[in-house]
Amino acid sequence: MRFVKWVTFVSILGLFMLPMAAQEIRGDYMETRNADVYTGQCFANGEVNLVGNEAILAWHVRSGSWDGVPLEGLTIAAAVRANGTLGDPYESPYPAKAVLLVDDQASPQQRAALVHFAQRMGGELLKNVEKVIPTPMELAVNTEHHGAAMLRAGNFAMIQTRGIGDKDHLCGNEVTFYPPLTETAHSMPAVALTDSYSGPGLGASWNLHGKRSAFVGTFAR
Repeated sequence: MRFVKWVTFVSILGLFMLPMAAQEIRGDYMETRNADVYTGQCFANGEVNLVGNEAILAWHVRSGSWDGVPLEGLTIAAAVRANGTLGDPYESPYPAKAVLLVDDQASPQQRAALVHFAQRMGGELLKNVEKVIPTPMELAVNTEHHGAAMLRAGNFAMIQTRGIGDKDHLCGNEVTFYPPLTETAHSMPAVALTDSYSGPGLGASWNLHGKRSAFVGTFAR
């Protein structure tokens, strides 16, 4: 009798774990903002409420699925514009507007799953999506050089980063002042050599260079 109960329990547990296993997804993550994320208090105070309201978040799926749809090899990015400095503990930056740039290699089903995944990861930041734009996507992380990565989203967005070095310590008291905007398995701050967005939906475009405003890392859910 005990054996039967144990088999029943294991079977039920397995049924509950199936959706969890089907939802497992992992890959590479990039983020930039128009404010330094690796900086000293004095620099951060000089930017808060002036910049830091614009950002790009990007995910490249190395393996796994979402909503039961395989997404391996696909990429999605979000360009966002908020009402205030993202990460400011004293003022809410919401509501924010977002434009989602979705891998044009995705099927309609995969596109819907990518959008759902990004909104789940981005939370309130990606609640108000103005446009979803299919476009060629490429996200590559240089595993030999920490912090070096590249994102290209058609003609809409471009990010290129490098690792932080000794010459990037401008005041000697730098820390990772702002955490990443979404959940990561691992992340490191980096210098955004190029951080640009030019597209519809946000009422703004930007083209920034040489800011300590990026994160490069991995995600897993």
